[in-house]
Amino acid sequence: MAAAKTTIPGKLKRVSDHFTKKSLKSTTALLGYLALADFISHMPFVDNYGYFRDELYYIVSGTQHLSLGYVDFPPFIAYVAALLNVLSKDSLVSIHVVPALMEALLVFVAGLIARELGGGRRAQLLAAVFTLVALAFLADGSLFSPDSFDQLWWSLLAYLIIRLIKRRELKLWIVAGLVAGIGLLTKLTIFFFVGALLISFLAIPSSRKYLRSKWIVVGGLLSFAFAVPMIYWNLANGWPMVQFYQEFRGDIGGGGPVNFFVSQLGEINYLNIPIVVIGLYFYLRSNEGSELRALGLSYIVLYIFMTVVDLKPYYLAPLYPTLFAGGALLIEKSSLQRKGASRWFGSRPYIACLVIVAILLAPVIMPILPPPTLISTYGASTLASANGSVASGETGPLPQNLGDRLGWTAMVSTLAQVYNTLPSNVRSEACIFTSNYGEASAVNFLGKSLGLPKAISGHNSYYIWGPDSCSGKVLITVGISLTSAQSEYANVTLLTTIKCQYCMDLENNVPVLLCTNPRFASIASVWPRVRSYD
Repeated sequence: MAAAKTTIPGKLKRVSDHFTKKSLKSTTALLGYLALADFISHMPFVDNYGYFRDELYYIVSGTQHLSLGYVDFPPFIAYVAALLNVLSKDSLVSIHVVPALMEALLVFVAGLIARELGGGRRAQLLAAVFTLVALAFLADGSLFSPDSFDQLWWSLLAYLIIRLIKRRELKLWIVAGLVAGIGLLTKLTIFFFVGALLISFLAIPSSRKYLRSKWIVVGGLLSFAFAVPMIYWNLANGWPMVQFYQEFRGDIGGGGPVNFFVSQLGEINYLNIPIVVIGLYFYLRSNEGSELRALGLSYIVLYIFMTVVDLKPYYLAPLYPTLFAGGALLIEKSSLQRKGASRWFGSRPYIACLVIVAILLAPVIMPILPPPTLISTYGASTLASANGSVASGETGPLPQNLGDRLGWTAMVSTLAQVYNTLPSNVRSEACIFTSNYGEASAVNFLGKSLGLPKAISGHNSYYIWGPDSCSGKVLITVGISLTSAQSEYANVTLLTTIKCQYCMDLENNVPVLLCTNPRFASIASVWPRVRSYD
């Protein structure tokens, strides 16, 4: 009996160790390791450069103007910023950990999509790798924005649709409605995906039966319920979001059909192009994907729609993990059968080439190298071709996703210096008016500790927030031309010019003016004229 007492714990330990080792080598664990690798790849660079223009805007929105809606974006990202403010004061590190985590989850979900399609270990790992090295996802993993969340919601929605069809679990329409609702609170572009899915399901006779379920009605109502607070906010404020999209042209302009096509190739990683083609074949033509034709058709519908409307190329990016998963499945099948040219795309040399291309191009899309090193290494022409905002007129020595991270601290420091040289009676009445939300948000977030007065602006949500306590009697303007200032004030003095070598051109050689003796009776009377929605 004594011997038995000593051997049973030993056996239990051996069994536990066996299952532990087995679980650590499972496909799910390997997917987790790839997701972790994606996350870790961003960590050395989370505090490089500085806050991105939009990051400052979202932080101010969440910490100083938390609301049910905003002029140019749904409120989800502002609430995340508000939470991070409580946890970490929206430090540069903390806000960049979040998108890195979202992209890591996207890599994991890509593998789960391949699993749901019927793929084995090879297909699941390939789908995760193809997603990990996609340049659009690497770039968005380093930016605090709605995009990293949006990409995850699209992929989760695709996963649920696939599972719903493959397993006939029609109640998943409810969960799909939940994801779509959260997606609408994150970024309105998920509405395009939902619309393309609906069109595709209706267009394919064998898929229409899934729309007859009562659960899709429940899911639809649930997703609409998420949008109700945002709709209410728009109603209460005169439909500013509708006015924004009516007037807005900054995000409309993908550069035409050729640029839209070429941009797709770069965003997914050039060596991922065959994977996308194979993935489309899986959904549209293969026997294995016969039940899922609607997903392949959705991509075609979205591609045509976005090209015709001339939307930004990156709007299509969230659908690529689903295509990667389909391509990975056919590659795995070809490898197992030892035939078919597609099996080569899952080979180790090809995967190594994918990783090498991603590493070589990562500094162009992520804040890895110092600006002088980046320019000398890659050349000004290469960086200019990578500038995704050229189509909308924004240029600079660096791509916009890098250039718009620079200069904000120096800008508020310069403003503080000139502000502190003003007479005390001028300072007591002065407020700051900026030409855009990036400048205003930098002042309101980074400039608080420097004693700067609150900045106001007519740009996007700042217009809705209004002049607050600013009387307009003494105004320090940033980015406003001398002519425009003189039309509203009798006395206008140039205080300084803000220079920023590596910023976007919009933020270089920016005039700072002191305006006194207004020509208007009150700032409220001229406020409607300062509105700028773009």
